[in-house]
Amino acid sequence: MQPLRTLVFGLNFPPEATGISPYTGALAVGLAERGHRVRSVVAHPHYPAWKIDAGYGQWIRRENVGGVAVERLRHYVPKRPSTVLRALSEITFGVRQVWTRWGRPSAIVAVSPALLSSALVRLRALATHRRTPFVIWVQDLYGLGIVETGQGGRVAARVVRAIEQWLLRSASAVVVIHDRFADRVHADFQVPRERIVVVRNWTHLPSMPIADAAEVRRSYGWASDEIIVVHTGNMGIKQGLHHVVDAGRLAHQRGERVRFVLVGDGSQRDEVQRRIRAAPTTAQLIAPLDDQAFADVLRAADVLLVNELPGVAEMAVPSKLTSYFDAGRPILAATDATGITAREVAAAEAGITVPAGDPEQILVGAKQLCEDSEDSMRLGANGRRYKQTFLEEAAAIDRFDSLLTDLTAVAAAKYPA
Repeated sequence: MQPLRTLVFGLNFPPEATGISPYTGALAVGLAERGHRVRSVVAHPHYPAWKIDAGYGQWIRRENVGGVAVERLRHYVPKRPSTVLRALSEITFGVRQVWTRWGRPSAIVAVSPALLSSALVRLRALATHRRTPFVIWVQDLYGLGIVETGQGGRVAARVVRAIEQWLLRSASAVVVIHDRFADRVHADFQVPRERIVVVRNWTHLPSMPIADAAEVRRSYGWASDEIIVVHTGNMGIKQGLHHVVDAGRLAHQRGERVRFVLVGDGSQRDEVQRRIRAAPTTAQLIAPLDDQAFADVLRAADVLLVNELPGVAEMAVPSKLTSYFDAGRPILAATDATGITAREVAAAEAGITVPAGDPEQILVGAKQLCEDSEDSMRLGANGRRYKQTFLEEAAAIDRFDSLLTDLTAVAAAKYPA
């Protein structure tokens, strides 16, 4: 058999280290390792800082990454990504993807986010590659995101929902990252169950030697008697990190030895920094870290925090959870008790949930997780076991490989050369 020629379209790709980039990159490389001829058409690295990395930014840049032919296209990157400017950014990227040379792929995979550029890619595919299987890989649900974060208004929500429904229903298969997503895609967009495939995300951190936690803590100026609560990843609107800063303010006012460490970057980082400077708080900002330092910080923490804006419940499964589980530390989820994040932490039996948007409960929850060291160790071990059982990279990419192979075989039988 000839190797499959798999064409991957995605906004984010390594060396970006957060969000969906590690998954898109790992999928492309993993498929190449399984014999696919993979070409990825992606943007220049710019997330979550919303600034193109040094050394990048050419109109077209071609690379080989792990056996994958990577084509990076320059597009509009707003310095302050409002809803409208993010939409414009996606559209300019989609236009670049539409007008690049596609060749003759056996299968096409488009990653959403970005929804608008994926929709433009789908239009091009229908025009020039109608017989080629088209898979949309859903990491976030856009329509729900607009509603849950309160951005964009009702008209924008209706328009986005219509685009999302058309895109998902037109695809050969829809890959989602959680069973709850599968339920929503079926119920909200009327996508047939047989066209929905669940492929769970995995931890993107490679196996690394365990660092000396005490030494890591000393290097960041953390005292041995402090409770260190670490939040990592994107600092956007849906993370609601101002509530974490306020929890740190309560800790300071009460003389509580609880430090909230926020690691990462994003559109709200400057606002978070402003709030930290406005009044005393135990909250601390740390710039994005390389893989080793990132893993060291997770393992040196007492508690790992997932914080979400009140109302955010169904739009996404935080990618940080996979790394949190792997780190073996207890998890505090400040989120909607009925949402995906809370259910995932409960399924892993890896932590506790407190109400979103309540600084008092964030502080109380962090202290509660550290009251019993044996229970803390049990929760951390549960998370690691859950990751090893359900969130393995090899199994996920094998599932993608099988899906693309099956879809290509069906297309070949339907449209013989």
